Amino acid sequence: MAIRACLGLMILLFSSTISTALFEDQVGLADWHQKYIGKVKHAIFHTQKTGRKRVVVSTEENVVASLDLRTGNIFWRHVLGKIDCIDQVDIALGKSPSKSLLHAPANMNVGKDNLILVFGGSLIHALSSTDGQIVWRKELSTNSLEIQQVFQPRDSDIFYALGFIDSSEFVAYYVNYKNGEVLQQSKASFKSGFCGEASLASNDVVVALDASRTYLVSISFRNGVITFQQTYIPDLIPEFSGKATLLPSKYNGILAVDIASSIVLLRVKGVNELEIIEKINYPSAISDVLPLSKEQQALAILQHDESRIHIKVKFDTDLTNEVLKETIQLDGQRGNVEKVFINNYIRTDRTHGFRVLVVMEDHSLLLVQQGEIVWTREDGLASIVDSTTSELPVEKEGVSVAEVEHSLFEWLKGHFLKLKGTLMLASPDEVAAIQAIRLKSFEKNKMTRDHNGFRKLIIVLTRAGKILALHTGDGRVVWSVLLPVLRESETCGNPFVLNVYQWQVPHHRAMHENPSVLVIGRCGHNFDAPGIFSIVDAYTGKVHNSLVLEHSVRHVMPLPLTDSTEQHLHIVIDDNLHAHLYPKTSDAVKIFLDEMPNVYWYSVEVGKNIIKGYSLEIKGELDMAENVFQPKELWSIVFPSESETIALTATRKMNEIVHTQAKIVADQDVMYKYISKNILFVATVAPKASGEIGSATPEEAWLYAYLIDTVSGRILHRVSHQGAQGPIHAVVSENWVVYHYFNLRAHRHEMSVIEIYDQSREDNKDVWKLVLGKHNLTAPISSYSKPDVTVKSQSYFFTHSVKSMAVTATAKGITSKQLLIGTIGDQVLALDKRFLDPRRSANPTQSEKEEGIIPLTDSLPIVPQSYVTHALQVEGLRGIVTTPVKLESTTLVFSYGVDLFFTRIAPSRTYDSLTEDFSYALLLLTIVALVAALLVTWALSERKELGEKWRYKVQLSVLDE
Repeated sequence: MAIRACLGLMILLFSSTISTALFEDQVGLADWHQKYIGKVKHAIFHTQKTGRKRVVVSTEENVVASLDLRTGNIFWRHVLGKIDCIDQVDIALGKSPSKSLLHAPANMNVGKDNLILVFGGSLIHALSSTDGQIVWRKELSTNSLEIQQVFQPRDSDIFYALGFIDSSEFVAYYVNYKNGEVLQQSKASFKSGFCGEASLASNDVVVALDASRTYLVSISFRNGVITFQQTYIPDLIPEFSGKATLLPSKYNGILAVDIASSIVLLRVKGVNELEIIEKINYPSAISDVLPLSKEQQALAILQHDESRIHIKVKFDTDLTNEVLKETIQLDGQRGNVEKVFINNYIRTDRTHGFRVLVVMEDHSLLLVQQGEIVWTREDGLASIVDSTTSELPVEKEGVSVAEVEHSLFEWLKGHFLKLKGTLMLASPDEVAAIQAIRLKSFEKNKMTRDHNGFRKLIIVLTRAGKILALHTGDGRVVWSVLLPVLRESETCGNPFVLNVYQWQVPHHRAMHENPSVLVIGRCGHNFDAPGIFSIVDAYTGKVHNSLVLEHSVRHVMPLPLTDSTEQHLHIVIDDNLHAHLYPKTSDAVKIFLDEMPNVYWYSVEVGKNIIKGYSLEIKGELDMAENVFQPKELWSIVFPSESETIALTATRKMNEIVHTQAKIVADQDVMYKYISKNILFVATVAPKASGEIGSATPEEAWLYAYLIDTVSGRILHRVSHQGAQGPIHAVVSENWVVYHYFNLRAHRHEMSVIEIYDQSREDNKDVWKLVLGKHNLTAPISSYSKPDVTVKSQSYFFTHSVKSMAVTATAKGITSKQLLIGTIGDQVLALDKRFLDPRRSANPTQSEKEEGIIPLTDSLPIVPQSYVTHALQVEGLRGIVTTPVKLESTTLVFSYGVDLFFTRIAPSRTYDSLTEDFSYALLLLTIVALVAALLVTWALSERKELGEKWRYKVQLSVLDE
């Protein structure tokens, strides 16, 4: 009995050890989800209840959110659509607000009846201040109206919406704040036109800039009557030259004008008079005026000095007096201050205290109070442009348990706590300690690579020109760098980020070298703008080299070639279609010249409806310092503009691995995949169907899908879909392509699949030819030879609208594929490729069933368990990136938008392997305890058995007597 009990206890302990690790992995230790809001454009402070202080912000990502002022956490958030552009937010108050609201509308006690007005373009949304839900939505005009200001007069249940129509007409709307009904409107034309910037100077005066940006135009709209008054800026500011910018802020009688070297504060007196009250030198930012009483207002001025920010708060009645002056130290990788919003509170001594909300150049958000940074939000991650991955360094040997756990006692104590937690005997404090230990010691959070390749760095590039490294274990920011070359400067006035590529990936034997990435941008949005290069260390974020190129960057081609230092070769195509080789070394040129006859590229000119193919050639003597190669046009395809417009192109990933060319089908037959990295998928639509869904009738809508060989320009396949319209999304992998569109006739979304097979390999199915060596498996293939191909295709209904598509990636290409679909609901759905097999039929044969072919249905199934994001949403989903790992069955998935989401998926299910969080130490202790228990119980059993034998012998002796 003792043996059974002991064994039972040991088995329970052993099984609980394993089940704990497995359970933790199943509930999502491999997943992380991070919520962001984007770069803040406008902010309104308010207080809902005592002790619950919030700030409502609108952002460049079309997000309206309420943030907790104590922590910066999101209280509620609402992400609007692309057409619902947000410029500013304001708060509409009910009639007869309290006295405190009259004096301090920025410190509002917002009740349930108050609305947050969000506006942009000609649209106004009214959101509940409690939960952010839309109460009403109003489009004020169908013309090109741009609302500039929205405000509500005191003791009124209407608000004014002021803006410009076609930049030449000023319009004022009087709107009921409860339901959005337009009560009255007035408008007037201005011959010189407006530049689209305006600032509210008083309850009935708006100041704007004319189209030339050299005149300030005061606009009075009192009682519905609109009048204009112009002021020539050089007459007011003699040192002014060039063009002015009007800061889009609300002031009560004060105006801020941004000129070439400083910000000038002007006092507005009526409609006809403006006077200078202060000049502030760069780099600086100024807040809205904050009303403190009927007679007094405050404003904040922030000036940046290297790694310090100087904060000054002044009263408008005496701008020479600084009621608050603070200096804070700031991370130099955040750039300059771009916007600032001020809020006040009452101290215990009844004086005014101030908190400042700061928007930085890298789109991050800070709250400063009493000279300290209360919290920071890395909201630049809401605007990721591109991403890549990097391996972590190899773990060094010789690290003992004591060095990791500080002491053997701590190590034993930690495992004892875990054991108590497993047996549900731990107290709440011990449970918290267990969680802290696990977060600290998780294998997935280490800064070294693991055996399966799960731990990596995700290198992301944001629209602000900042590059960050995220750890796949928990999503934390390992390092971040605001690239100096991508900041606005005299040499680069309007930097624009493009892509990030792997630049140098040292061999695993070169442990002393770090990998690096290449960041590419342009000094402007046009193709002819000079290019920007920056090489960054992937482990530390150190910038190795940065330069502004002498040529433009139109297209970048990473080549599957490396030089002797293991730097990847890249071809950069400029606006003149010249090819520039990087890195600019003789070694790289020598390697490239050997492979240049095999390098082909193509260009897509959407506006001209032309696709052209090129090779590279050397005209004259090659300049080794420039490494410039000339394009040689090989072919061109011109689509008829009267019937087709290029809508989408897609190609395979260059690093995709295909395990085998052969595909075994039913009856043991073999089909050979047409594997080519030169396949280009092109989708065109009828010109009338190039707009939004419903812009054309089914008879006017056509969609054409092409498979084109980019070396020869040969069209391998063409299929048409009548009554189909975009938006179109597609993904190409191996020998197949899947694309998504809308069927106007059926009023449903559809997905089609095209698979292409090589018929020239059909003779290889003859076993005798294979035995005799007469097969053509090793025969060279040329893209210039006419391919003998066959195509299989099928279309299916799909219930979701799609925002993006990707396909899983594996290290060897052995396991099955899944399509990752970003749905309109901002979730990621994993769809087995078998559902998109064009050979599906309504009644598959027995051999086809054994092959795994699924019976044909008219629609693709949506299984709730197939959502990679589970019940979470990746708001504003823009991209899905997949990365293979060493474990063949697993793929890393990173999806980004306003939010970030990371997970691991296994399309063919996971192999029999323990998770990285499995406690080997606890397993060892369990085994040792089990062995010790067996020895003890064995000794006890032997003693007991010996005693029973003696007792039996004594009994026999008694019977004999």
